[in-house]
Amino acid sequence: MIETLTVVTPDGAHAGARRSGTSGPALVFVHGVGSMAAIWDAQLRAFAPSHRALAIELRGNGVPKPEPDPALITRGGFARDVLAVADAAGIERFTLVGCSLGGVVAFELWMQAPERIEAMVIVGSFAAYPNARAYADGIKAAVRAAGDMPTFARERAARLGLPPERMRQTLEQMACKEVASYLAATEATWTGDYRALLPTIEVPVLVTYGERDTIAPRELSEAIAAGIPGARLRELPGAGHVANADAPEAFNTMLREFFG
Repeated sequence: MIETLTVVTPDGAHAGARRSGTSGPALVFVHGVGSMAAIWDAQLRAFAPSHRALAIELRGNGVPKPEPDPALITRGGFARDVLAVADAAGIERFTLVGCSLGGVVAFELWMQAPERIEAMVIVGSFAAYPNARAYADGIKAAVRAAGDMPTFARERAARLGLPPERMRQTLEQMACKEVASYLAATEATWTGDYRALLPTIEVPVLVTYGERDTIAPRELSEAIAAGIPGARLRELPGAGHVANADAPEAFNTMLREFFG
């Protein structure tokens, strides 16, 4: 059974989570800028018998309401969301599994509270995005040109390497976000630089990417894995940018192998 919870963070933003499982090691899943917590439902169901699992709903993400001041939608704010939800759920240490923006949040958490992290799984993400300033500005210009999120969602989804059966879910999750929040989240997602942080990460790390991911292709995952001592690197065949949802059974098997 998947339950939901909502918290107010120390800086006044609203965050939330979908959660499953009542015992065992803790898993915390963090979605990408175009997704929502429900993107992890296949993992919440699969790991409920053996883990306490939380899929974070980041601030300014469509739910929960109200929308925050866009100035609060930052990488640091996203990390505070994770910590506030984990605290509310009584979880002290956890494995952080982050896709795209979720990987960025993992790096931010390592800066803020490394003692909380037992391990990391970085999915389709990057330590520093190539030509980040121009890329973020291009996305924001496309959002403004589209005029609303449903229109932008249709244009953006075509670039994600999605299996056909995933298109409807992707459009729904992206379209429910508010333009101002999405613009702020876009800035936060693509403009960080964590390359100098990578050698300091001292927990087990799995870096994985979808074979068909054109947003964060193999080279960006290779750079993360090369920078973190002892990190493992895996490709998920047939998956696109959101590999956990594109190939859930293979992804879950990969996680179980990593957990040992």
